[in-house]
Amino acid sequence: MLGALGLSPEDEAVYGLLVRRSQAGRAELSDALRMPAATVEAALSQLTAYGLVKRGPDGQFSVAPPAVALGALISEQRGALRSAELALVTLAEEYRSSIAGRTIDELIEVVSGVDAVRHRFAQVQHAARTEVRSFVTTPFIAVPPGTNAVESAAVRQGVRFRVVIDRPTLAEPGVVAETLESLRDGVQVRVVDHLPIKLVLADAELALVPLTATPGGEPGAVLLHRTGLLAAMDALFEIVWRHAHPLDSAALTGPAGDRTAAQAAYGPTELDRRILALLLAGLTDPVVAAQLDLSLRTLQRRLRHLMDLAGVETRMQLGWHAARHGWA
Repeated sequence: MLGALGLSPEDEAVYGLLVRRSQAGRAELSDALRMPAATVEAALSQLTAYGLVKRGPDGQFSVAPPAVALGALISEQRGALRSAELALVTLAEEYRSSIAGRTIDELIEVVSGVDAVRHRFAQVQHAARTEVRSFVTTPFIAVPPGTNAVESAAVRQGVRFRVVIDRPTLAEPGVVAETLESLRDGVQVRVVDHLPIKLVLADAELALVPLTATPGGEPGAVLLHRTGLLAAMDALFEIVWRHAHPLDSAALTGPAGDRTAAQAAYGPTELDRRILALLLAGLTDPVVAAQLDLSLRTLQRRLRHLMDLAGVETRMQLGWHAARHGWA
């Protein structure tokens, strides 16, 4: 719990026992915690150096009031973090200034190997201060579905995520589930028929573009700094984003608890809403059925029911009705 302040688990254990007992000697602490005397001695030295513990003339150790001692330590840590942030801004500005005189080799970095590409992918996301934009398409080599742990953490820190995914990729196993999780986290997701490349952009500073892998060859990627190529990737993303079809979690999962009993009986069910959302995203009947673990016959029966419910004769009319009445 106090590891963020620089305390080890042993330090924390000794400190916690002293807080509960007010004071204790080395031997008493060692016995109570079943900890070697040398470990207790090291913990007491560290806690004393932090000002959290003091030794009395009788050899007993006691703690300073936690609110005072830990409060001061937390304030020091905050001050250190503020200094680090200021240093980061200064270094970033110096880095940007130095880019102008760099060679092409320094502005375009080739990354080879699955582990290296995965590491750079995480680094690019970590580097974003305001926004991450990405194209998601197959094949999945370095970062398969469900393995991008950085996204959720970055969203919680206030970084905006915009993702464009193509329809063939949305049909891959596990992709719909991951997309739903991203939508719930606040990620904006849109769908297009086809994407030409994979891409991840951090603000307007960095871009990672996978290289085309030869059969049996080692996968690779290109890391772009602020260059004309980066500007081109930036413009490409925005053009594709403007023409993509938006997805939202409410459409894919259906509303929870916001419909009356009559609506539940006579309106579309949550399953129906998911079917409509996936079909409007451009997926075929067999793919939708596979994603929702339905038989093709069940899917088509649900669609026939929805058409009857909407009073329409064609799927195009059903799509128009669903959009107008908030079914998807």
